[in-house]
Amino acid sequence: MNKATYNQIFKPIKDVKASLIRLLAANILLITLFSATECVAQATPPRSLLALSKSDHILAIIDPMTLKVIARVPVGSDPHEVIASSDGKTAYVSIYGGGSLHELNVIDLVAQKPLPTIDTKPLIGPHGLTFVGGKVWFTAEGAKAVGRYDPATGKLDWSMGTGQDRTHMIFVTNDEKKIYTTNVSAGTVSILVDSLLKPTPNPAGFTPPAHRDWVQTVIPVAKGSEGFDVSPDGRELWTAAADDGTILIIDIAAKKVVGKIDAKVLGANRLKFTPDGKRVLISSLRTGDLFIYDAASHQQIKRLNTGRGAAGILVDDDGSRAFIGCTADNYVAVIDLKTLEVTGHIDIKGADGLAWAVRP
Repeated sequence: MNKATYNQIFKPIKDVKASLIRLLAANILLITLFSATECVAQATPPRSLLALSKSDHILAIIDPMTLKVIARVPVGSDPHEVIASSDGKTAYVSIYGGGSLHELNVIDLVAQKPLPTIDTKPLIGPHGLTFVGGKVWFTAEGAKAVGRYDPATGKLDWSMGTGQDRTHMIFVTNDEKKIYTTNVSAGTVSILVDSLLKPTPNPAGFTPPAHRDWVQTVIPVAKGSEGFDVSPDGRELWTAAADDGTILIIDIAAKKVVGKIDAKVLGANRLKFTPDGKRVLISSLRTGDLFIYDAASHQQIKRLNTGRGAAGILVDDDGSRAFIGCTADNYVAVIDLKTLEVTGHIDIKGADGLAWAVRP
């Protein structure tokens, strides 16, 4: 076979082969570039919505404007509540275990990665969380106590027992002088007040020096009282009972129940005031309904179904939207508080605890 004949037969085959190689290389380059782009994490926005997944054991960082999950950070085996530091850079997650575990997970929200875990022993069963005065305050259900962790020293620096069954959720005033908790199985609310105690002289004539201590007042409410909130003016504490669906209202100054609403919020889970104090939102884990009440008249405004089971509640600072962790439905429901309608969903498996993280 001469050269001309050879080229006539085999050159087209070589050209096709070369074209296929170039096409394959181009595809590989495109796939590589696409994969690299996908692997680049999106930056955490200055204001983020944090949502816990009980099923996937992750903390989702969400852009509240687009409602898109921008990062998923692994957490422990039974996450329930989340709170962010005042500078919005760190999140703390309670690993509950039905009152048997003893961890607070720590997440770097800027780097979007876990940090070393806090061991809360002997304060087991951490659940409710808040961040006040630069410290993490938490309930320890298994220890029937509340505790405090100082990130600056890396130590648990204070705790106090309540002696009540299932000390569950917590609220601390900005001056760090009052603590409110619900004790679910005991059917009580604890009010702890940082007080100056002045001992009386003893028979020998010696008077011990005055000292500070926390004084507890236990207020009976109803069994299953779990979710609660303090009104923005600090005058009232509202709590809802899962067992009989009633809402109890406590006058904080008088430290006594002054109102009861037969709301029939069976399976009541969380309760939250709107920022203006005019409305109260109560979620039902049993029915999936969100009950909306007028705080002044104590009348129901609307009962809105969000799915099969509603849990965590978070409200926008301007009162325009509410976010509801719908655990059984595997999403966070978005509620327009002007129209009182569901306007969207964010896919989070076993959604529960919610919080804001805001960087100045």
